[in-house]
Amino acid sequence: MELKRDRLAQLETYPNFQFCLLDVADKPALLGLFVGGAFDQVIHLAAQAGVRYSIDNPDSYAQSNLIGFLNVLEACRAFVPRHLIYASSSSVYGLSTAMPYATTDKADRPVSFYAATKRANELMAHTYSHLYNIPITGLRFFTVYGPWGRPDMALFKFTDAILNGRPIDVYNDGDMSRDFTYIDDIVESLTRLLPLPPASENGTPNTVFNIGLGAPVKLLDFVDNIESALGISATRNYLPLQPGEVINTWADTRDLEARINFRPQVTVASGVRAFVDWYRAYYGV
Repeated sequence: MELKRDRLAQLETYPNFQFCLLDVADKPALLGLFVGGAFDQVIHLAAQAGVRYSIDNPDSYAQSNLIGFLNVLEACRAFVPRHLIYASSSSVYGLSTAMPYATTDKADRPVSFYAATKRANELMAHTYSHLYNIPITGLRFFTVYGPWGRPDMALFKFTDAILNGRPIDVYNDGDMSRDFTYIDDIVESLTRLLPLPPASENGTPNTVFNIGLGAPVKLLDFVDNIESALGISATRNYLPLQPGEVINTWADTRDLEARINFRPQVTVASGVRAFVDWYRAYYGV
């Protein structure tokens, strides 16, 4: 919670920023926000995140990711914005073995309940867009990382463990890869997409894009980058593949590039170093 409060303190330095504490699963509260907000553009990033947590806590995901997203759609039905952008996930590709993942590929075999909720969001968005003519864009984020990131993500956990002399858990014996995407590239993509609502296709102004670097990195190489940035070697605890995890991810971002004339470009080496610099400064280590 302290990290969240400190993130919020950073945002509150901007004069046009306003914070409202509410649960997206609380429909009356959310509709009340829209009544007073007169929003012409909406970026919906609120969700219960994480693959592993969803294995044992599916109810939390149903409330935040399904009921919460339904409430956002209902609010946008009542007060139609010029553009609604929401966060989906690369996890929707599930058991797909076609690489790189393209938005034209099937995404009907998720391997975690988290992934299932995100795929459900995409179907819900398509339906609301079609029925109520709401311009909607879904973004399949690929392993987002960077300063102020989530403590449950590998980069945060590995950095913390290495600095505190604890071993790191490396799943599937390290035989995995991820298309790591630096937070600045995510923000730049969102900024460019926001004024570009999708055109109506067959009566449905709805689309989905991948947002990833387009260059998967092996997990062991990722750990090497963390060690290099820290100047400390990790003690590695090799473990089997965890339920709900996929082995590889790789984003085909050509349609995104064509739409916004931009592609994510921050390398893992520079992105990891930026995170480590932030971590050391934030925690004073």
